[in-house]
Amino acid sequence: MNLESALLPADELAAAVDGFLAASPATRAWDVETAFDWAAADADRLTEGQRSAVRFVTYIEDHLPGYFDVYQRNFPIDDTVDLPTAVHNRELYHFTVRWALEEDTHARALTRYQEASGIAERASLRSELAVEGRKPFDLPYAHPVQFFAYALVQEKATQMYYQQLREVSGDPVLGAVLTRLSRDEARHFSFMADVVTRYLRIQGDAAVEPIRDVIAGFRMPLADTLRGYWRWALRIADVADYDHTLAYEHLLKVIDRAVDARTDRVDELATFIAQCRSLA
Repeated sequence: MNLESALLPADELAAAVDGFLAASPATRAWDVETAFDWAAADADRLTEGQRSAVRFVTYIEDHLPGYFDVYQRNFPIDDTVDLPTAVHNRELYHFTVRWALEEDTHARALTRYQEASGIAERASLRSELAVEGRKPFDLPYAHPVQFFAYALVQEKATQMYYQQLREVSGDPVLGAVLTRLSRDEARHFSFMADVVTRYLRIQGDAAVEPIRDVIAGFRMPLADTLRGYWRWALRIADVADYDHTLAYEHLLKVIDRAVDARTDRVDELATFIAQCRSLA
């Protein structure tokens, strides 16, 4: 399927973007340099597992250029697409640039915490992040709803992990950082949920199979490129529950709210997602 042929009407996407931006006023913005007492950051208050978790999520957040590029390539606003598609993609761009700014702030905050707390030295950390940042990242999807369904799960899983890591963190500065990050991720999830809801309401069964395919092949970012990813993920799961399938319950709630009259295909999708969660 051609991505352009399955896009939401531009007015629908614009409404979702407007809602996100209304929930993200300038007064809610925060600054890495001034939001935290960096001088008080102390990694000696953390267990070795908690330190490892901080390093892990820094890699995930720092890969923002790769994530942003996926949207730039798949939702271009140049003359490679027709005018209606460009109108739609420009509306999405208003979200992606704000989202990218916030995600980049997350990466900078986690990097700054590592430096200030004594987990890592700045120059070596820069190089380590650049090694991973140069690696390619792609979401080879055929239907536009898939990009939003993937991000819905990713954002909710990340939000939940930050909340759980905050609860066990021994350093109040890290706790404050994770609070900020989890709040932002909650808003990002809300946007993705809004867009997926609109796809289900407008396209109905046509959006069901693409969402199923996302869940069937879901892997968190960097799972295929970060060296030792799976061993690391299992290790930090012992610190705080790092299980992306916990986010599936929230996807099921989105589906329930979006669909007034359940069809067989929607029921099959809900059953499939629930089975994936139970198997995990």
